[in-house]
Formats: sequence, C-alpha cells, structure tokens
Amino acid sequence: MIRTLALTAALVSSSLVTGFADEPTVFPYGNVPNQKPDMPLSAAMQRVYDSTYGGPEAARNELFSRFKYTPLEGFDYHGHDGTVSRRDATKIIRANGKYYVWYTHRQTPTPPNYDGGAGETIPSRDWDLSEIWYATSDDGFKWEEQGVAITRMEKPNAGWRSVSTPDILVWKGKYYMYYQAYLFMPGSRESSGTNGDDCPVSASVADSPDGPWTPSNKIVVENGPPGSWDQYVIHDPYALVRDGKIHLYYKGEMGGTPLPVRAQGLAIGDHPFGPFTKHPLNPVINSGHETSLFPFKSGLAALVSRHGLEHNTIQYSSDGVNFEIAAITGLMPIAPGAYVPDAFTDTKNGRGITWGLCHFRNLGRDEGKSHSMLARFDCDLSLDVDDVEMKETDIFNDPEINFKFGLSDEQRKRIEAAAKSDPR
Repeated sequence: MIRTLALTAALVSSSLVTGFADEPTVFPYGNVPNQKPDMPLSAAMQRVYDSTYGGPEAARNELFSRFKYTPLEGFDYHGHDGTVSRRDATKIIRANGKYYVWYTHRQTPTPPNYDGGAGETIPSRDWDLSEIWYATSDDGFKWEEQGVAITRMEKPNAGWRSVSTPDILVWKGKYYMYYQAYLFMPGSRESSGTNGDDCPVSASVADSPDGPWTPSNKIVVENGPPGSWDQYVIHDPYALVRDGKIHLYYKGEMGGTPLPVRAQGLAIGDHPFGPFTKHPLNPVINSGHETSLFPFKSGLAALVSRHGLEHNTIQYSSDGVNFEIAAITGLMPIAPGAYVPDAFTDTKNGRGITWGLCHFRNLGRDEGKSHSMLARFDCDLSLDVDDVEMKETDIFNDPEINFKFGLSDEQRKRIEAAAKSDPR
C-alpha cells in the first residue's frame, strides 16, 4: 500500500512538471533547472535564461557577489580633520614579493573649500592639489605607505594643478601610470568653452614599481570633437591588455536635464603613450562612474557602480565592447581597484577577482572636513573560489544608514504642503 501511494505521488508530481495526462505545466519546485525548460515562461523567467544571468539561482551565477568591507591598517588621516585624503586606488599588482597600489593623495593646510574660496594652497575639491602616492602590503590588510610616486607637473604642463585618479599598466617590462592631469582648479570654468573639469589623461613611465617615474608631458587621450559625447570630460582611465593591444577604458559625461549622463568609453592603442583610437561604438557602457574591469573567461567583466540606469550591476562582454548585465547587486565598492593577476597577460581564460581596495568619500563634509579614506573589499567573482556566503542576496542594514538618506528640507516642505491641501 505504501509503495502504491509513493508511486502515485511520483506520477502526479511528474504530471505537474511535464504536462502528463493533460495536466497544466508548472515550474518545478525541486532542483531549479539550469537550462531553460521547454514550457511556457513569463518574461521574468525567460529573462534569467536568455540573458547572461546563467539561470535563476544567484548562488550559481559566477558573476554575482555581495561585497564585504574591512578597514585598512597603516594609513594616518590626521584625526580625520579633512587635511589628508586618500582615494581612487589603482588596480593592485604583485611585484617584488608584495602587493602594490597607487592612489590620489591630498595633504593640504585646510580641507577643501567648495564655496569658491580655494586658491594656491586651499583645494577646491577633495582631489585638488593632489599627488599620486603608493603603498605596499604583504597581505592586503596592513599597508606601508611609501610616499609620493608622481608629483604635480610644472606649469603649463597638464597636471600642474593636480594629478589624480591613477591606474597602472605593466607593458613589455615597464610600468606605466595613467592619471587625470588638471590644468585648472577643479570645479572652475577657467578653460573657455569647457563644461567640466579640464583634466585630460596623461601618463608616466618607470622601470620599477618603486619609480622613479618619467612623465610623458603629453595628453594621451584627447577630448572628443565639439558635439561628441566626451567633448568635455575624459576621467578615470583604466588599462587592460587585450588582443595584443592596450585597451584604455574611461568615463565620459554627456549633458542631461536635470542631471548629466555618465558612461564609459574605450580607446585602443599600440603604445602606452598612444596614439589611441576611440572605438566607433562608444560609449560601450551606459552607466557607472569609476568602472573597474577584469578578464573573465574569454571576455571582460565590469563593476558598474553609482551613476546611471544600470548602476549596481556586474556586466559581461565577450568582446570587451558589447556589455550585458550578468548580475544586479548592492553595496558595491566606490572607485574599486581590484587585484587582477591577469590584467596584462592577454588571457582568454580570465579567472576573475576576489578582493581589492576602494574608497569612502565625503567623510566629514557636513562639518567642513571633507575627505576620503581607502578600505578593502572582498567578493567572490572568481572561477577558482566557491564562497556561498558571498552569494547571499539579502543584506541587513542598520536603520541609521537608511535614515542618513532622508528627505531634504525642501522635499519635506513640499510633501507636508501637499498633505495639507489634499481634498480627499
């Protein structure tokens, strides 16, 4: 009798899934199918199979991860009074038996003055009057600051006002540093006809990661012609080696109402100092700010955080140009600089990433002490790691975090006025 009941139950369950005995087909409960089942599906379920998600289970998506954060040891912020700032970490490389990272470093007599009171020694923004410094580490948690790597240039060379937002390239035995080279005070409109910060991409070269660095004293990626999407802004250079060439990704900024639209472009060159040719399909990513990319399988993956309709996504492209959303996540690192061991190997078997550095910005801004600090992030975006805890999609925040993003005074007044005049 028990055996008969069990067989009947199995047949009923099978009929629900396969349509046996003219029963309606339903999506199975047990092991969620990895392959798209041959049955009618809603748009939502079709999407998880037809897109680059890889199926409906986040735990099986190799390009889904949550991110965890750890404070760093070894950096002094002068009591967080706003006079010392570190931000915009490069990719991390391994050399001389240790990890290296470079970053924007500001050390000024006062914090930034955002209200037009900046000058020769008073910064206008957190990244104004900055240099590029570097640090080394044995484990990625404890860092030893080594000092300045690239100083501000002599006027009128690009970078005389500030050098910031660096990224590293290792190419044919030499080290190349890309960075934004400011010609004018950030946030100013000193450059006639400019609608954004005048900070073209420049570069320096060294035989060792410890320097000394020799500047190219040239603009290596030019702004676009009038009327083009990147005519005013080329920020956040990010270099990889692919197909035997240097692929330099960068952020551009288009005019928008009421807010600008930020997107990512690609320029390709045969030499680190250029010339670089911009890809005809630019922009290649429609969102993001400081976008970090890394080889993954035969293509490239991108961490697209902050701005745009597709922010807080991890995207994938088989050709490095046409990106699709592979995962949607939260609490993404700002300005991530990951440890990417195969960034410059021209691999077609990218292994992914598990950690890097990022920054937290606008610390102390309400008190007039605006600055940024570096931190470590960890994740599982690697083919060589299987950390189920990193695949958990539910994130619990302290309510005070959410309350920090409360209504502005103007919004509160508008809502209260609408409530008072509501006739219903």
